[in-house]
Amino acid sequence: MNIILLSGGSGKRLWPLSNDIRSKQFLKLFRREDGVYESMVQRIYRQIKTVDERSNITITTSKSQISTLHNQLGAEVNICGEPSRRDTFPAIALAVAYLHEKQNVGVNESVIVCPVDPYVNEDYFHALKRIGNLAEIGSTNLTLMGIEPTYPSEKYGYIIPEIYQGALSFVKAFEEKPDLETAKEYLKLGALWNGGVFAFCLKYLLEKSQELLGFSTYEELYKNYQKLEKISFDYAVVEKEPSIQVMRFSGQWKDLGTWNTLTEEMSEPVIGKGVLNETCENTNVINELNIPVLCMGLKDIIVSASSEGVLVTTKEQSSYIKPYVDKFDQAVMFAEKSWGSFRILDVEDESMTIKVTLNAGHSMNYHSHELRDEVWTITKGSAVAVLNGKRRKIGQGDVITIPAGHKHTIIAETLVQLIEVQMGQELNVLDKKKYDLE
Repeated sequence: MNIILLSGGSGKRLWPLSNDIRSKQFLKLFRREDGVYESMVQRIYRQIKTVDERSNITITTSKSQISTLHNQLGAEVNICGEPSRRDTFPAIALAVAYLHEKQNVGVNESVIVCPVDPYVNEDYFHALKRIGNLAEIGSTNLTLMGIEPTYPSEKYGYIIPEIYQGALSFVKAFEEKPDLETAKEYLKLGALWNGGVFAFCLKYLLEKSQELLGFSTYEELYKNYQKLEKISFDYAVVEKEPSIQVMRFSGQWKDLGTWNTLTEEMSEPVIGKGVLNETCENTNVINELNIPVLCMGLKDIIVSASSEGVLVTTKEQSSYIKPYVDKFDQAVMFAEKSWGSFRILDVEDESMTIKVTLNAGHSMNYHSHELRDEVWTITKGSAVAVLNGKRRKIGQGDVITIPAGHKHTIIAETLVQLIEVQMGQELNVLDKKKYDLE
């Protein structure tokens, strides 16, 4: 299978754990059989490889998420990074050109596009293989996978089918998210939820890119990406395509887009330091802080705490937090990078304190800052510090002072943790100049 996973999202609906860099698909909330927690993107990547070990997976995403994807999936994962956010049609067009030119996928091979964050079982990926095979046969230009509804939902768009022949049908119409009564009428017509899954031959999408965007090569699309119209794949291609069919999928499928739906799939009520007393009912605690959360007498409640903030909500109200979070003007307090992660512990007028974790064998960029001094205190592990070209072995308890303008990096030999204190009148993320390591 050639699979394009769409990884986007602003991270507002699962605040305070998610943010603009750390969208919902990166939250490690799902416990595997071996007890290790994994994220949605780790889960879906593992499931695809279980069903088809030789599958060719490419993730298309914004620049801000590339480091997190490398951190969670490894350095070898195929990523097609968007120069800017332009919605799903330009993203898919760029990824298809990437498959063709960078990975030598043939024009007659099928490509399957699906979101990175549905909560599904392995039968979903067997269904992906089937729509990929249907696309390669080429009886229609597009093959969709429609989700058999379990209730009349107002959250999803609907695919209205013609008469079914087995699990397949031509598509009669697409409908936007309806009100409840309209959703009930759609279900009487045999309508399916639109789960955002498409399959087509690579040649078809290259031709659509040229027709609708004016470009079809990877270099042209990348160079002109900022100028491309922001438009979804549904609006630009799917809803205008006359040669289109849908395959019904009746297995488990869930969009875990809110705290309420997410907590339904968590294997335990408490993640992190938290205690529920015996009077609590249907209550979940997700705590990333190193301090305990105690809940007593709560029913149908979610408590989520991180360095970004604290959320206390009823499960029923948890899907309505986005407009309130939009009003918060706050810097990103936690992020995963290709080399590890950082968490901001404290911010003052002219200082910032950060806890940095570097994975073994990784290093930061070799860089300097013009407007601030830094002090690193190593709290765990062993590494090599490089300061203006001079290398020095360091370990727990060592302190490194880095004046403004000095080039520096740290190369982790083991897992390393350090406390970084930044000091200056202007602490700006743009105050960074990168160099090749000497």
